[in-house]
Amino acid sequence: MATNAVEAASASGLGAQACDAFAREYSRGQEFLEQAWAWVMDKGVEFLANLVMAILILVIGGLVVKLVTAIVRKALRRTKRVNALLESFLCSAVSKTGWIFLFVIALGRIGVDVGPLIAGLGVTGFILGFAFKDTLSNFASGIMIALNQPFKVGDYVIVGGVEGAVRELNMMATVIATADNKKIVIPNSNVWGGPVTNFSAHDTRRVDMSICIAYGADIDKARDVAIEAVKSLADASGRALALADPAPMAEVSSLDSSAIVLTVRAWCRTADYWDVFFGGNQAVKQAFDKAGVAIPFPQMDVHIKQA
Repeated sequence: MATNAVEAASASGLGAQACDAFAREYSRGQEFLEQAWAWVMDKGVEFLANLVMAILILVIGGLVVKLVTAIVRKALRRTKRVNALLESFLCSAVSKTGWIFLFVIALGRIGVDVGPLIAGLGVTGFILGFAFKDTLSNFASGIMIALNQPFKVGDYVIVGGVEGAVRELNMMATVIATADNKKIVIPNSNVWGGPVTNFSAHDTRRVDMSICIAYGADIDKARDVAIEAVKSLADASGRALALADPAPMAEVSSLDSSAIVLTVRAWCRTADYWDVFFGGNQAVKQAFDKAGVAIPFPQMDVHIKQA
């Protein structure tokens, strides 16, 4: 019986504590609601008006930002001196700057102190600058590539020690497709930090071919045969591949141990380079065979001296 009485007293005490805790929480909740209601009655209408104004600023301002971005894009395209990479970067910068400006105005409208926020963003940006210095270096190099335009999408180049056609340009990297169709992504800092060779920069290119002839061959005849062979190159439609101006030429470039090296040069359209190079070598060889111009094998004269 004594045990039951103790348990009953303990349960009664716990119940009283629970009731007191509930009463305190209820009192706090009621106090919070009263303060909230007082705030709504005092500043709620003003806050609601400011909130609606902030939303209108974002909506109307967003339309203005889109309009300004479209105008900038149209103006850049009209100049015809800005590539797609620079156009995309400038339009993105205009759009993002406009939205940041709108958000700052909207936050200030609803009573948010944007001063500490801007200061915090500055400190954060300083820290992130150290953390992402390589990324920022690539981005800065992307800006330089966009401004100077050393190449464009579709050009055949050597950049960062890689040779191939440019397939994609962005602010962080350059995507190259090699001749054997491998995709290579090169960080822009490596592209801008080294020499850039652009084979597609001009409409025409010079093709150099080295042909060996025997020491006993007629050099003038070999020159004439080689030049005529290059001039005869044509595509399927009959269009001459080698340009008439500058005219093809052939000259002796060196005297090797086993042969005379004849350098044959021809100018062509950039798109026809490999057709002229491969076709020219074959045409000169076949023309030499018909004309009787010998192409020697490596040889060595051995003199035996008897005692």
